Amino acid sequence: MRKITFDIETRDLFQDVGSNDPAALTISVVCIHDSAADDGTGKAPAEAGSGYSSYLVEDLPKLWPIMEQADMLITFNGDHFDIPLLNKYYTGDLTKVKSLDLMAEVKKSLGRRIKLDTLAEATLGRNKSGHGLEAIAWWKSGEIDKIIKYCLEDVKITKELYEYALKNKHLKYKDLGAIVVPGKPNANIRDIKLDTTHWETKSDHAMTFTLPF
Repeated sequence: MRKITFDIETRDLFQDVGSNDPAALTISVVCIHDSAADDGTGKAPAEAGSGYSSYLVEDLPKLWPIMEQADMLITFNGDHFDIPLLNKYYTGDLTKVKSLDLMAEVKKSLGRRIKLDTLAEATLGRNKSGHGLEAIAWWKSGEIDKIIKYCLEDVKITKELYEYALKNKHLKYKDLGAIVVPGKPNANIRDIKLDTTHWETKSDHAMTFTLPF
C-alpha cells in the first residue's frame, strides 16, 4: 500500500486573508513522506532514500504524479486544512484519494481535538521543533530552509504516530486535569483507543489528471 504522509506550511494566516477558508491561504512548502520511496534504512528526512521530500509552489507539478499514485493520504487535520488548500493548486480532486486524518480519528474517539505536539510528547517522547507562526516569520525573512526542516519534522512525527497507532491501537496524551502522583511522573498519561481496522483497506480511485498516457 503506497502511503503519502504530508504537511503544509503557509505564507499567511487566516486573519491576513480575512477568511477561515484554507483555500484562501497561500502555500510556502509541502513536505511529504512517500512509503514507496523509503529504502527502509531509517535515514534522516533530508537524506536521499529516506522517502521524505519537499516542494515549493513552483515544484508542485513534480508532486502531482506522486499524489495520484497514492493509495492513502495521511495527515494531521488534513481533511479540514491541508487537503482543501492543496486542492486549490491541483487540476483534479485530491479528495478522491483515501484520507486518514489522525486529528479526526483522535476526536472521534476522545470527543475533542488534541494538538500534534501533545500527542508526540506523550506517545513518542519528543516535541515538535517549532510552530506555524515561526514558519510564516521564516517565510517573510527568506529562511526557506528553516521552514522545510520544520515541516519535514512534522511529517515525521505524523508518520510515526500513525505507525504507533496502527501497531498499538491507541495514542497517548497527558491529561492536565489529572492529579499528579509523587514518584509517578507518567500517572497522568492516558490512552486514546483507536479503531484501526480499516485504516489500510484500499479504496478504488483513478487519479490521472497529470499522469502521461
